[in-house]
Amino acid sequence: MSSVNDALENARFTYEQHMRTCRQCHADAAPCAVAKHLLRLYNLARRDRMRGTGPDAPLA
Repeated sequence: MSSVNDALENARFTYEQHMRTCRQCHADAAPCAVAKHLLRLYNLARRDRMRGTGPDAPLA
């Protein structure tokens, strides 16, 4: 179970860090292709966590 939580936290951290530091995301006021990809990875990690723990488990 720890690896699922680690994957979720890593995906969230990576996405949030990218959104804070990406010049293109800030200049265009819209997510760049990398941000969209990282968001997909984060959503997949959240989905995996939900499948593993059930819908009543708190998210990160």
